[in-house]
Amino acid sequence: MNWDQVKGEWKVMKGKAQSKWGELTNDELDEAAGEREQLEGLIQKRYGKTKEEAKAEVDSWLSE
Repeated sequence: MNWDQVKGEWKVMKGKAQSKWGELTNDELDEAAGEREQLEGLIQKRYGKTKEEAKAEVDSWLSE
């Protein structure tokens, strides 16, 4: 799945993101609105990950 598909189906993908990163709130995911950089930033902030780690997690999530 590419990121354009994620953005187009964000309401569905938001639930999947919350399943993967349970500490992210609905409000935070709504704020991200399908923007990859914002999602990665939330993961960095909430989980104390580096930019590279957050990017790798999102890449892995996309391939699931």
